[in-house]
Amino acid sequence: MFDFNMLGLAPALTEALERAGLSQPTPIQNQAIPLAMEGHDVLGLAQTGTGKTLAFGLPLVDHLLAAPGKPAPKTVKALILAPTRELVNQISENLRTLTAKTRVHVATVVGGQSIGKQIATLARGTDILVATPGRLIDLMDRRAVDLSTVRHLVLDEADQMLDLGFIHALRKIAPRLGTPRQTMLFSATMPKQMEELSAAYLTNPRRVQVSPPGKAADKITQSVHFLDKAAKPDRLREILGADLNALTLVFARTKHGAEKLMKGLVADGFNAASIHGNKSQGQRDRAIKAFRDGEVTVLVATDVAARGIDIPGVAYVINYELPDVPDNYVHRIGRTARAGREGEAIALCSPEEADLLRQIERLMKTSIPVGRGTAPTGPVPSGRSGKPQGKGRGQNRRQPAVANAAAAPGTGAGKRRGSRRRRAPRAA
Repeated sequence: MFDFNMLGLAPALTEALERAGLSQPTPIQNQAIPLAMEGHDVLGLAQTGTGKTLAFGLPLVDHLLAAPGKPAPKTVKALILAPTRELVNQISENLRTLTAKTRVHVATVVGGQSIGKQIATLARGTDILVATPGRLIDLMDRRAVDLSTVRHLVLDEADQMLDLGFIHALRKIAPRLGTPRQTMLFSATMPKQMEELSAAYLTNPRRVQVSPPGKAADKITQSVHFLDKAAKPDRLREILGADLNALTLVFARTKHGAEKLMKGLVADGFNAASIHGNKSQGQRDRAIKAFRDGEVTVLVATDVAARGIDIPGVAYVINYELPDVPDNYVHRIGRTARAGREGEAIALCSPEEADLLRQIERLMKTSIPVGRGTAPTGPVPSGRSGKPQGKGRGQNRRQPAVANAAAAPGTGAGKRRGSRRRRAPRAA
């Protein structure tokens, strides 16, 4: 391990890191930055929350600082593609911290915002463009941006791009980029399609992997609570009531379910907000800011938020409903235990979700400790199939602190709110 001063970065970057209080690179930064500084294509695999943005951001800005000249109108020197608006905004915020006192300009284009303003911004030319693929193609179709000068391409959270069908967008964008160019691809998981993606867009890439794909961060304490679907609202309120001031991210499976769940929590006196695909960009930005600032302590979200929230203070992630895609579980719980901190992830698992849990455990190659309840051992309901749980699966192997607090007499939302508390509608 070395410090950032040993990387040979431009003085402006080392000064920016000092202002941010950063001195030691994380493992992914430690391995990826030297390779990227040398100009290699990089395939980076690391758990979410381990600093991938700086792993590509530092060498990228350093290359641009060394390249003379301003970008011509409508042109772009470096392009970063990310799957969600939240992630684009987060990447841009981190990069602007690095470029604050330099001539390097960072621009963002995402859906849900004024395309006219984005066209005006791009008309001046930009050094780094951070974009969602869909809006970028809209701008390309309007001839508002010229990508032929792009010499650096970054695909962040590339596995989610595959999940969301952005591979077709990439096929439209890639032929418009300049050559030769350096390409860096970063992801927390490595589905089979990723090999094909890297073969198509990277040239002799150096692979950097600091943890097995699908592995959660070491400092996340995980547990699963087995219960009927109808009991989930009460259990959620017990858990939230045990630590009312903690920042807690609650994941639901659908947009409609997330909104109903949030409204039920608010009606019961919890300080909650929601973000999902039916919310405007402004509403989502305001909700995330309120959550980051502690004005809202419970944020109910769909997987649209799993890759875009980088808030070190998130203490708990609660999977109110398990995701249909096992990889998404890893990304969800990665919203806690950020930047070396500790965090707790609790999954509420109904009998109908038993097979989803088994898929998650197979991906992670581990059994999630049981917090409360007993794992179903009979046939999986609703026609789901799967092998019975392994030994010890029905035992209480560990009781997390938050679960103990939730179960203790005199604690929890039920005792605190008495007759005011009502059951929230079930999430869809």
